[in-house]
Amino acid sequence: MMFLHINDAGFDRQFETILGRGEESGRSVEQVVRDIINDVRQRGDSAVLELTSRFDRLDVESVRHLEVTATEIDAAFAAVAPEEVASLRLAVDRVTRFHEKQKQQTWISTEEPDVMVGQKVTPLSRVGIYVPGGKASYPSSVIMNAVPARVAGVGEIIMVAPSPGGEISPHVLVAATLSGVDRIFRIGGAQAVAALAYGTETIPRVDKITGPGNIYVATAKKLVFGQVGIDMIAGPSEILIISDGSGNPDHIAADLLSQAEHDELASSILITTDQTFANRVAQSVERQLTSLSRKSIARASWDSYGAIIVADTLDEVIAFSNRIAPEHLELAVADPFAILSQITNAGAIFMGHWTPEAAGDYLAGPNHTLPTGGTSRFFSPLSVDDFVKKSSIVYCSKAGLHRLGADIVTIARLEGLEAHGRSVSLRLDQGCSN
Repeated sequence: MMFLHINDAGFDRQFETILGRGEESGRSVEQVVRDIINDVRQRGDSAVLELTSRFDRLDVESVRHLEVTATEIDAAFAAVAPEEVASLRLAVDRVTRFHEKQKQQTWISTEEPDVMVGQKVTPLSRVGIYVPGGKASYPSSVIMNAVPARVAGVGEIIMVAPSPGGEISPHVLVAATLSGVDRIFRIGGAQAVAALAYGTETIPRVDKITGPGNIYVATAKKLVFGQVGIDMIAGPSEILIISDGSGNPDHIAADLLSQAEHDELASSILITTDQTFANRVAQSVERQLTSLSRKSIARASWDSYGAIIVADTLDEVIAFSNRIAPEHLELAVADPFAILSQITNAGAIFMGHWTPEAAGDYLAGPNHTLPTGGTSRFFSPLSVDDFVKKSSIVYCSKAGLHRLGADIVTIARLEGLEAHGRSVSLRLDQGCSN
């Protein structure tokens, strides 16, 4: 873990280690992923079966066995405790209510009597959602990806999830059913992304792929983009906590570890104006690490990519936060609303001492699929907008075209596009001359 002062000489150079994590590994896997994608494109189901057998130790004779059956889903509901189903249902309900507020309708403006313009909102026909299934089970990822697609009105939701040894978590299957997923395939990795992007004899081609995954999945999504839509290219998870020294250091330490336990490349950072508070948080992290079930992962993350940074002023803290544009940002200060307007770059913002990032991960309502690696400068959280397309609508009456036509012709002439201008001037009975 790095313990730094923001005004130390060499601070930027030291901190670059955290910002650049994962970049080298991404480059090293790209050719492997290209080969997998090409194999799936050329051989379809056969390639999917072979790759799934190799990477997930799944011995299947027919690709039809890759699809989860209704019987398996019924068994999952029977295996999950009623109180767990109730918690998942609550999460689905709250996430649904939040995303319902994001819906946009087709609209047409009639402000002008002879020209109408508008926008037609159409749900995507079919989407694929990727749910990680390697180091942990993530029913929350199912909910966060499937619910906005269902709210948007997507025609068919296809889910893929790796299942080492053939097993998919029953909680993931329950969450998928509650969220409105239509079909589930027990495949993962780059081969799952390729199958969704290009389609095989069994796995349908989709219009868009969303959801997080490991470096192979992220690289595959990057390489198939253009053939299919994607939500974003997600990197390792990260949290930045802004503290003014108020609050409980044990709470802050727990929040830092909530990201560190994701994977070894996750980054957890505290920046504070209080040196004493920083020391207490560092001590608490060490105490809490020993009792975590995933302590080896959390330890590797914290040792390599954890940081506690001390600054002189809150203005320095806020400027630093906006510069690195974190995925998760906690404003663990006495009055978070006083500084909210100064925050310009963040995937999700958690306000005050009683709003841990985990609340947003599971059922607060907003989506937890967030831009990472500084991309919150230009990306937004996954939303209903990711599952619709928008078409512009233009209507001109004869009077409307006559009113605007001369200016259209003028601009076409400025651009040297004679046929553009002629398509209007002919309708204006101006002949073919411009």
